[in-house]
Amino acid sequence: MTIYKQTPSQTVGPYFAYGLCPEQYSFDLKSLFTPSIADRESAGQHISIVGQVFDGEEKVVGDAVIEMAQADSTGRYVSTLAETRESGFRGFARVGTGTDPELRFVVDTVKPGGTADDSAPHIDVIVLMRGMLLHAYTRIYFDDETEANARDSVLALVPAERRGTLIARREAGTSNTIYRFDIHLQGPKETVFFDL
Repeated sequence: MTIYKQTPSQTVGPYFAYGLCPEQYSFDLKSLFTPSIADRESAGQHISIVGQVFDGEEKVVGDAVIEMAQADSTGRYVSTLAETRESGFRGFARVGTGTDPELRFVVDTVKPGGTADDSAPHIDVIVLMRGMLLHAYTRIYFDDETEANARDSVLALVPAERRGTLIARREAGTSNTIYRFDIHLQGPKETVFFDL
């Protein structure tokens, strides 16, 4: 039986996943960015961010693209290619959800440092997918950074009852440090998205 690769069949997408993450979908093109923000030799606490994207009916989305940008473990953003080569820290990752058997995104990185006195460690996230004419922006904070989260000026702008949608939960019982962060596009658990 011949297995054909998918072709663009919708007004918006599925261009994103195949065009932005071609290696993950077994296309003979090199991806500009990978799901890894930091190499193993990069300084800091190495972590993985694992999650799924859910639509308004709580169904897992299999063709989303997640982009993440962050500061390094000291709270500095990488600004030159030379810095990236020296540190092994790129500060940016891109991953599609369609190649993982559980339709997850998995990003390997180091836990970021706060970028200012009023900033908790966080990762900026962009969500792109079929049917979305504009991408959505959100942030990941960490459940084990309670004091820093309490003084974060951006998190303080979010109503208290909705802040939990921005908090990644550390998974217990794993040998590696893994944080779970699911993105809900609509519905009662909808993730807070920022209007930038």
